[in-house]
Amino acid sequence: MIKISKEIQIGLVAVVGVVVLYFGLQFLKGLTVFSSDSKYFVKFDNITGLSASSPVYANGFRVGVVEDIIYDYEHQDHIVAVVGLNKEMRLPKGSTAEIVSDLLGNIKMELVLGPNAYDLVEPGDTITGGLQSGVMGMAASMVPQIQKMLPKLDSILANVNILLSDPALRNSLHHVDEITGNLVKTSNELNALTASINNQMPSMLKNADGMLANANDLTRNLNELDLAVTMAKVNNTLQNVEEMTAKLNSNEGTLGLLMRDPQLYNNLNSTMMHADSLVIDLKQHPKRYVHFSIFGKKDK
Repeated sequence: MIKISKEIQIGLVAVVGVVVLYFGLQFLKGLTVFSSDSKYFVKFDNITGLSASSPVYANGFRVGVVEDIIYDYEHQDHIVAVVGLNKEMRLPKGSTAEIVSDLLGNIKMELVLGPNAYDLVEPGDTITGGLQSGVMGMAASMVPQIQKMLPKLDSILANVNILLSDPALRNSLHHVDEITGNLVKTSNELNALTASINNQMPSMLKNADGMLANANDLTRNLNELDLAVTMAKVNNTLQNVEEMTAKLNSNEGTLGLLMRDPQLYNNLNSTMMHADSLVIDLKQHPKRYVHFSIFGKKDK
């Protein structure tokens, strides 16, 4: 049996430790050991913090990782990222890559796939890349506009301060409080009135039902009347009245003569005057007309 010295054992353990450490670091970086991924090259003008081990996404799904960054010192605007994509990933021609940064500062690469799914980019080919503005880019683009708005905001705030310092505004707000209190009081009164109406509603409906019943009875009684007979009686009455009026207007009859013959009226008036004189004389000299004698009448 071959004995291995302690020095060799220590050396083997150190080598194994270094290998494990290397592959562990690669794994922690997101790089696959003994990778069989397809390699593509992405050309950028500015990578903005993109580094090896940055994830690569397509339609929000992780499909690979950035394996290396190649910087051309002679042409400083040419930066190439080596990307390892899953072999099952098909990259159509016309596809591009964008560097995306979220609010937390995490950097990733997003593939924008081309429209033709049958004409593919071969592994080892180069596609173009750029920067995606994202939320931070949009915020940065808004900064100049915000700077332009600051003087206007200062003017608006100054006008608001002037308005707030105006005593008329305080008085108006005080009146608003009073109006609000009145509205609350009115609302309470309306609620009380509504509750009272609701309490009286059953009796009101009962009275309305009684009125409707009476109206129905009246309508039924009117329907039961013989309107033809009633109208005939009314016509006869009106005809009699017309005849009596005609006789009064004519010279026939006592009333007609009395109304039409002035001589008859004068005679009646004269007769009434004589009768009145007779009654007066009778009251004044009753002995002229009535004589009472116990022993009989004496001849004069």
